[in-house]
Amino acid sequence: MSPGFDYDLVIIGAGVGGHGAALHAVSCGLKTAIIEAADMGGTCVNRGCIPSKALLAASGRVRELRNAHHLKSLGIKVGSVEFDRQAIANHAGNLVSKIQGDLTNSLKRLGVDIIRGWGKVAGFQKVTITTNNGETTITAKDIILSPGSVPFVPPGIEVDGKTVFTSDQGVKLESLPNWVAIIGSGYIGLEFSDIYSALGCEITMIEALDQLMPGFDRDIAKLAERVLITQRDIETKVGIYAKKVIPGSPVVIELANFQTKEVVEVMEVDACLVATGRIPVTQNLGLESVGVELDRRNYIPVNDTMAVLSAGEIVPHLWAIGDANGKMMLAHAASAQGIVAVDNIIGRERKIDYRSIPAAAFTHPEVSYVGLTETAAKELGLDEGFEIATSKSYFKGNSKALAENEADGIAKVIYRKDTGEVLGVHIFGMHASDLIHEASAAIANRQAVHILANLVHAHPTLSEVLDEAYKRAFAS
Repeated sequence: MSPGFDYDLVIIGAGVGGHGAALHAVSCGLKTAIIEAADMGGTCVNRGCIPSKALLAASGRVRELRNAHHLKSLGIKVGSVEFDRQAIANHAGNLVSKIQGDLTNSLKRLGVDIIRGWGKVAGFQKVTITTNNGETTITAKDIILSPGSVPFVPPGIEVDGKTVFTSDQGVKLESLPNWVAIIGSGYIGLEFSDIYSALGCEITMIEALDQLMPGFDRDIAKLAERVLITQRDIETKVGIYAKKVIPGSPVVIELANFQTKEVVEVMEVDACLVATGRIPVTQNLGLESVGVELDRRNYIPVNDTMAVLSAGEIVPHLWAIGDANGKMMLAHAASAQGIVAVDNIIGRERKIDYRSIPAAAFTHPEVSYVGLTETAAKELGLDEGFEIATSKSYFKGNSKALAENEADGIAKVIYRKDTGEVLGVHIFGMHASDLIHEASAAIANRQAVHILANLVHAHPTLSEVLDEAYKRAFAS
């Protein structure tokens, strides 16, 4: 226990990042408190990763059982398949309750003090907590900010939570509208299009940029678009943005050309999901009390040790992790950042390796990636004076994928020509979110394709898709 302080560490925000930091802090012998104003577990547990995966699991089963052509190819015949929307929603809700309870109990069991209320910095090494009963102040040798993020709603879009809603409301699956417009074709839009299309909804996907899935590697996006969108008869509008969205029955959407801003069409649909990304919750955190200014996108500036910066200089004993620093808005990245922050608090100097942190979209099939895209790798090569190369392999040549009759898929490896170091790996196909971790480990260890090509993979497994890609790279 640090003398003169109430706690060694106070964490503001009990999402996945704050939870991971608290567990690690206790294991390092720090007396720790965590402050939460809303739901324990934050976005991931309550309104993001967890409920959405439950919905994807249930809707994916419905899609599979209704795919008579696929089942017939395996020699299986199934009668009519029915589902209960409320029961599927209950499955997601029950899972949220269980994991929220497990998270809370794990903190209590380890002796972390859970303080309910709005926490904010009140000067160096001080935090105030505001509740309905008033305000209290506690002191801590170190403070970690982990306030998370909320869905971004662009100007002109009015959200009523019923007919026009974000993923926060979408994971509750309170209805299955006949026709749903989805604004955005990133991972949130893709996952909800997977859920809604499996459960019988008609979908129009609206993307402001000039191509669908703009954040994904283009080779991956090309095949994923064909399988996840085109084959499902999902209408798409590209280079078009929702200039105005008015809730109601029907929902009225004014669509405009993204370049000219001129209205080109007015749509009327049953519901509209706004999946346009997320913004940090960084207001009213008391940062001004320690001279910290948010950057132009309202993120908290930090360095790679997670220390908060003011005009480029480290603010002593103040750290920020997760979505609020904008480095990588993923739950597991927040948890990793929390562990890095705690390590630096106790004097173990460590920085985070963003290149080795994987990401995934849990569609059917899945999309996953780690490291650089081909475009980013080329830019790095120009800066550092090396050339890159790529290697691809396909699920249609994989025995396990063929046995499952799930042969739509591709794995792409991006590497340096000179050293063979793997810079990025992108996968679209069955169980891509599991397969990516082998590549993540390779990138974390800065391994080269000629080393990876000699590893032995079990046969027949989907992992041989990566094995084949490494071997092709080594042979080229």
